[in-house]
Amino acid sequence: MTVAPETLRVDIWSDIICPFCWIGKRQFEIALKDFAGHDQVEVHHHAFRLSPDQPVTPVKDMLQLKYRMTPEQVVQNQARVVQMAASVGLDYHLENTLNGDTLKAHRLIKLAEDHGLAEAMIERLYRANFTEEQSLFDDAMLVALAAEVGLEAEAVTAFLKTDRYADTVREEQEFITARGAQGVPFFVLNNRYALSGAQPPEAFAQALESAWKDIAPQSAEGEACGPDGCAI
Repeated sequence: MTVAPETLRVDIWSDIICPFCWIGKRQFEIALKDFAGHDQVEVHHHAFRLSPDQPVTPVKDMLQLKYRMTPEQVVQNQARVVQMAASVGLDYHLENTLNGDTLKAHRLIKLAEDHGLAEAMIERLYRANFTEEQSLFDDAMLVALAAEVGLEAEAVTAFLKTDRYADTVREEQEFITARGAQGVPFFVLNNRYALSGAQPPEAFAQALESAWKDIAPQSAEGEACGPDGCAI
C-alpha cells in the first residue's frame, strides 16, 4: 500500500513595496532549503496593501511625513535596510523608491498565478522595485515586467483596465487582519504557527520543524518478525 506524503502548507502575506517582505522571503527560503521535508512544503502567497487608496509619493517623503523622520534619519534608516538585504544576497537601491497603493501589482500576481507564474512575477516585481527603482504604479512598466516572465503583453494591458481580482486582494488582507496581523511579512504554517516580520532563518527553521512534527507520522520500533522469521 502506498501512503501519500503529508503536505506542510505555508501561507505568506506581503506587500511588493515592503522592503522587509523580500528580505523575509529570502530568509524563509534559506531555512526551507535546508529543511528535510522541503519537497513536501506548499507555499501560498497572499496580498497585503500597506498604503491602500494612497497617492504615489517618494518613500523618503512618506517616511518624513508619517514617521516624522529627518532627511538624515531617512538616509540612515535606508542604509540599515540595504545592509540587511545584502546579508541575504539582495541588492537594494532605495533612494528613489515609491510608495502608494499596490492594488494593480497584487492583481497582476493573481493573474500570473493562473498561469503558474506567481513566483516568477513576485520576484520580478521585487527586483524592479528595490534593485532597479522602477515604478510599480505605472501600467506600461507592469505590462513590460509581466511580459518578461511569460505573460502576453496585450492580455495584461487589457487586464489592468479591469478590476478583476480586486475583491480577492482585499479579502486576503481582511482575512489575516481579522486574525490579528498588524503588518507584513506575515507567515502562517499549517494554520497554526505564525511568524511576523523578517525573522532570521533559524526562526523559520524551528517553525518548519514544529509544523512538520504535527503532520509527519511518528513511529517507534519494537521487537518484530521479518520475512526470514523471528530471531528467537
